[in-house]
Amino acid sequence: MQHNVLILDFGSQYTQLIARRVRELNIFCEIFPFNHFPDDLSSYKAVILSGSPYSVRAEDAPHPDLSQIRGKMPLLAVCYGAQYLAHFNGGEVAPSNIREYGRANLSYVKDDEAFFEEVALNSQVWMSHSDTIKQLPTNGILLASTKDVANAAYRIEGEKTYGIQFHPEVYHSTDGKQILENFLVKIAEVPQNFTPNAFVEECVKDLQEKVGNDKVVLGLSGGVDSTVAAVLLHKAIGKNLYCIFVNNGLLRKNEFENVLHQYKDMGLNVKGVDASERFLSALDGIEEPEAKRKAIGRVFIEVFDDEAHHIEEVKWLAQGTIYPDVIESVSVKGPSATIKSHHNVGGLPDFMKLQIVEPLRMLFKDEVRRVGKTLGIDPELLGRHPFPGPGLSIRILGAITPEKVRILQEVDAVFINGLKEHGLYDKVWQAGAILLPVNSVGVMGDERTYEKVVALRAVESTDGMTADWVHLPYDFLMKISNEIINKVKGVNRVVYDISSKPPATIEWE
Repeated sequence: MQHNVLILDFGSQYTQLIARRVRELNIFCEIFPFNHFPDDLSSYKAVILSGSPYSVRAEDAPHPDLSQIRGKMPLLAVCYGAQYLAHFNGGEVAPSNIREYGRANLSYVKDDEAFFEEVALNSQVWMSHSDTIKQLPTNGILLASTKDVANAAYRIEGEKTYGIQFHPEVYHSTDGKQILENFLVKIAEVPQNFTPNAFVEECVKDLQEKVGNDKVVLGLSGGVDSTVAAVLLHKAIGKNLYCIFVNNGLLRKNEFENVLHQYKDMGLNVKGVDASERFLSALDGIEEPEAKRKAIGRVFIEVFDDEAHHIEEVKWLAQGTIYPDVIESVSVKGPSATIKSHHNVGGLPDFMKLQIVEPLRMLFKDEVRRVGKTLGIDPELLGRHPFPGPGLSIRILGAITPEKVRILQEVDAVFINGLKEHGLYDKVWQAGAILLPVNSVGVMGDERTYEKVVALRAVESTDGMTADWVHLPYDFLMKISNEIINKVKGVNRVVYDISSKPPATIEWE
């Protein structure tokens, strides 16, 4: 894939958003930590410096070597990046007299500047910094101001170097996408050639060159990522792809049979393996979330390895790793402490002796769906909500038993089927039910009950990095709650989770 744009990450919470906005312009980009970027920059057409939680005045502030970039290729410095260029190049950065967070409006925009073409005066921008640029760097030319931020944007004379103290990547910056387009397309002249069709064509070619006539084994999950990865590989190597779909006993109700049926019409070579008892036995008595994940991961590798041995001379393992997993695993501070053990990144145990191939490792989730559409995959399958790798195990808080799995599968089925029947499923990014480790008092008929509580969760998101809870209609929630309590033996109370991410996560464990 042509590299085109390099984004240097200084630890900002918005860095992935920069990449997403660049990709929306059909421009390929990659994120690298500021202290570990490629030695060879010849294939890049432009560089973007991200924001950061650090102050440029702090002793431990990120201090990159930009000697191979500055003045040699188009450079856009966002927030921390803009302050960094000013502070160490003849300008001055100091603590701001007022908090510069949230919405602001451009009160001054320099005329006849390509960087602000089609950006109106008073355009809303999003600020997020406690320092501010008091004096522009040497040869700095002021391009824009807000009421409280005199040096909101600047360029350096004689270079294609630009600095802005606001975040164009967030939706709150009304013309942020236009500003990125002005810089990348009009100033840096980066080609807009990163399309789903182009990706499929190049990926298939790369897979054929990499894998050749070798055999590849892929663990299907029934989800979007592994399905698109399978179809891409099938397009590239045909019958040399062997797919294994493992039932870990923690799938949704009837999902094992339904997914196998879906794949039957896609021409894929798929083998279903029911290892439910093996997984549930390994989880017996385990309550801690990360211990559950590790137990599931260990058994999955064992089951998968057993099945892979039945395929003669298999040399490759394909995985549905996507770009957010890759970014997290090489974050500014090293592998993220929040990486969950079921993520694909990190390789395999030595005993498996397989090389890894990851066709989707440079795509965001929404890009995976667009590639799937280009490949002609059934829209219903592409529209499936994300489902966690450890399955219902992390939606059953505490120890797992077959009875708890049964209860949650039934509750989940009522909820998900209800969303579909009421035309709400496609308006939700992810939905599911959580079985809580508490019982509550209830009354059914003339009898008192002491049964389980379940929580329903529905969120809207683009990539799962942030998420808002969905305002499902009260009438719908009332109907679903009533149906769950009447149909699912063992449940007498239903609650709805109205937490957003952050501060909460989408899953409860």
